[in-house]
Amino acid sequence: MSGPGTLTDPQERAARVRFRRAVSLMAMTLVLPGSAQLACGNRRVGRAALRTWFALIAIAIGCLLVAALHREFAFWLVSDLAALQVVRIALMALAVGWAALFVDAWRLGQPLSLQMGHRRAAVGINGILCFSVAAVLLFGAHLVGVQRDFIQTMFGSGDASGAHDGRYNVLLMGGDSGVDRWGLRPDSLTVASIDAETGKTVLVSLPRNMQNFPFRRGSVMHEQFPQGFDCEHCMLNGVYTWALDNKELFGKAKNPGVDATIMAVEGITGLKINYWAMVNLKGFRNLVDAVGGVTLNVRSRIPIGGLGSDVYDYIEPGKQKLTGFQTQWYARAREGSDDYSRMARQKCIMGAMLDQLDPTVVLKNFQKIAQASSALLTTNIPASEVDRFIGLALKAKDQKVATLSIVPPMFDTYEPDAKLIRSKVAETVDAAEGDAPKAEPASDDGSSDAKPAKTKKPKQPEAVTGGSVGSLGDGYAANESQDLDAAC
Repeated sequence: MSGPGTLTDPQERAARVRFRRAVSLMAMTLVLPGSAQLACGNRRVGRAALRTWFALIAIAIGCLLVAALHREFAFWLVSDLAALQVVRIALMALAVGWAALFVDAWRLGQPLSLQMGHRRAAVGINGILCFSVAAVLLFGAHLVGVQRDFIQTMFGSGDASGAHDGRYNVLLMGGDSGVDRWGLRPDSLTVASIDAETGKTVLVSLPRNMQNFPFRRGSVMHEQFPQGFDCEHCMLNGVYTWALDNKELFGKAKNPGVDATIMAVEGITGLKINYWAMVNLKGFRNLVDAVGGVTLNVRSRIPIGGLGSDVYDYIEPGKQKLTGFQTQWYARAREGSDDYSRMARQKCIMGAMLDQLDPTVVLKNFQKIAQASSALLTTNIPASEVDRFIGLALKAKDQKVATLSIVPPMFDTYEPDAKLIRSKVAETVDAAEGDAPKAEPASDDGSSDAKPAKTKKPKQPEAVTGGSVGSLGDGYAANESQDLDAAC
């Protein structure tokens, strides 16, 4: 005979069946939300939940397929404010609705008919499933909100600017210290000229100490300085503060310092600027730390310190991963070096960041990157253009980056030859696009199939302080190259 509580007891078997039924209803809700209600609850609710679930799956699969075939759609989805808001609200609604279905599935399992042990287990299982699913969805909604706030805070709301001669020209300005100097006297000025179709990028840098340079004809600054910026001790990085001291000349302009600097850059290079970005080099360290550091080839010792204080440490030579603090000094150090070496190093950092920032790293450290970037960058690139520049950046990642710096020995920074500069800029852009003229060797009968004459390989310049080979006399390779990675 079998006593009460044994496996053959009908009441015990019935209790286990009821418990398995309760757990099954919750498992059904996890796999197919609404299926528990359709099986033994409110069928109208179940049908509505299942239809919603299948519709969301179809939309998700459709978006993935479109994104796989057209990356521009994916870039639009992660940068459009309205689309991000829709996704955020949908995730929050899904979290609440799914949690409600779990609670109803627990109710349908008739918890009061279960044994006390089974009742507690059912409550625990339902709680874990309910809160786990809701937490994942709400965290996803939070990340979407972070992305939306990042786009809204970082980028402007102005009109988009069309490409000039098939290229977008973005002026990057870098401030070199703390809050007291942020936005004033940019110490680094580089134009990123980007092909609107291929993403092929040319970096054109201008030294902060350039003098007597022209402004774009017809601009406010050209009217004030028709012979060039020839005031006493006036240099390129002083245009910003000069404009701030003379705001009345710029009407209702929101950023007269930026506007004046653009007038100078356009007058010097002949490139028409589409957009600008002000980069806080001190905040740059947080971005580097957020992505886990950046690997650079340090060609000689880089001092940490100086610039009015004592040198107290060094970044030693060799290929190594630098922290944000080290990368900041790699970019700004001038002790025992010169401005032109520093410009070359900054280009090497730009190239390394472009090469090493992949989507996996960005997703893994998304919140840190968003927070660091908000403190790092101010720009007038409109939010509507973010998807375009994300696409161009990914295209540029797989290509060689060409560079040109307006520095000695090729250029005189005190009395710059504007025609020579513009000609060299155009030549560099054409070479990067593959449009530069190429001389074809000719045979005696006039055909062009003769072997080219051997040329003597130029002597490799010795490394000086910085990431690029070269010297002040020979020129730093990263300041003029069709392949920035090779120069660094």
